[in-house]
Amino acid sequence: MAAVLDAGSVRHFEELLQKSDKSLLVVHFWAPWAPQCAQMNDVMVELAKVHPEVTFVKLEAEAIPEVSEKYEITSVPTFLFFKSSQKIDRLDGAHAPELTKRVQRHASNTAFPAAPNSTPKEDLKVRLKKLINVAPCMLFMKGSPQEPRCGFSRQIIGILNKHNIQFSSFDILSDEEVRQGLKTFSNWPTYPQLYVNGELIGGLDIVKEMEASGELDTMCPKAQSLEDRLKALINKAPVVLFMKGNKQVAKCGFSRQILEILNNTGVGYDTFDILEDEEVRQGLKTYSNWPTYPQLYVKGELIGGLDIVKEMKESGELVSVLKGGQ
Repeated sequence: MAAVLDAGSVRHFEELLQKSDKSLLVVHFWAPWAPQCAQMNDVMVELAKVHPEVTFVKLEAEAIPEVSEKYEITSVPTFLFFKSSQKIDRLDGAHAPELTKRVQRHASNTAFPAAPNSTPKEDLKVRLKKLINVAPCMLFMKGSPQEPRCGFSRQIIGILNKHNIQFSSFDILSDEEVRQGLKTFSNWPTYPQLYVNGELIGGLDIVKEMEASGELDTMCPKAQSLEDRLKALINKAPVVLFMKGNKQVAKCGFSRQILEILNNTGVGYDTFDILEDEEVRQGLKTYSNWPTYPQLYVKGELIGGLDIVKEMKESGELVSVLKGGQ
């Protein structure tokens, strides 16, 4: 199956679950207001091309609450993996490399009988080109960045992390066809192999040389530090509210109350759902020295939580403070 299906109802979802039989079914619980979900939907489309034997489904979490509640979906994006109608795995958050890895692993554990009228297998060269272009910096290695399975892979991961380089990876032990095919495709007989913008850079020795010359820092994209990311988030709009949920659906009583207060001021504001991103959720507490949510920011400065906003409303200064941020 080479497309991402849309489960529009509880009945439709259950039908898809039953039809999956022993094949792998991957369900993306998403929301239209979350940009991470849109990105992961694009990733699903690409994965569907590479894995036509897997059924990929997207399900709008808030539109079908019966299914979301059944599987304890509290944030989006969340991915559930099913075989024979049974849940076998779960992935929370927008982690494209990890999603790719789990799809590869679970799909490889399933035996698929050849269908007489099945779609011809995608050309290996086409598949390899897609894989090396999954991310600007792509590492083909043994194992994963969290669990490298050879010394060379462990060393190259250490170098990339040391230089704060943003990269995705592919475990060549999970796919023998890719493992052998990439050697011929790139005329490079060993692993790991590092690609930048779809072009082979080389293996561990080459990366070591580039590190020594300083070229590695200029060639590969840098991962944004948590501090820089938090600064960008609190400054993405003049007024930003970090809360549980969003403007349409608050997911805690405190967030709901602060939304009502802000909506009555007539001042525009943006929100960030801290349930979507555990790194931001924990990091912002330390960054701003404020242990609870919601948190309201104006011009990048912390105003406070619900109690502070209530006090400012009662004193009559809330609107002027908010408008000072516009």
